Amino acid sequence: MYPSAYIQYLVHFHGDRDYFECHEILEEYWKGLPNENKQSIWVGFILLAVSNYHYRRQNTNGAERTLQKAITILRKQQKTPIQLGLDFPKLLLGLEKRLVDIQTNQHYHSINLPIIDEKLLNLCLSYTEAMGLAWGQDSNLHQMDIIDRHKLRDRSEVVKQRHQALYMKRTQKESREPN
Repeated sequence: MYPSAYIQYLVHFHGDRDYFECHEILEEYWKGLPNENKQSIWVGFILLAVSNYHYRRQNTNGAERTLQKAITILRKQQKTPIQLGLDFPKLLLGLEKRLVDIQTNQHYHSINLPIIDEKLLNLCLSYTEAMGLAWGQDSNLHQMDIIDRHKLRDRSEVVKQRHQALYMKRTQKESREPN
């Protein structure tokens, strides 16, 4: 069976094209795993969502950089995409084509991941329908609440956590310094 976070990722990736949400969902899942391996397949998919988010916003530098990292990770994890119900060779070819599109300043267009597990696809389709979304529909490039999602979220908790981490780091450093 597939992790719920992965299914949610696929639903948002192909449904409302909310790549920011894809990133949030998988990052939370990945950080909850026993070892947060930065070469994990989940990081590859997180970076793919981030790349799409940047590309749709015409940030080609960010899109290219994150997609290159995603491809590198996914190449190292060749067996895992098949275990996740994806056609790996087709996935990699599609991402390499996407990278060329970014590098040659082609206009953004939505992509679909090559799901080969019929049960997974049917599960995703049913969730997508339950959410009132259309599977595989192109991004609505005028839906600013999704396109500019990073500008709209409440970052107060993130800022608070950063301040706490900085405080802890300073406190630890001061306690190690000789009097």
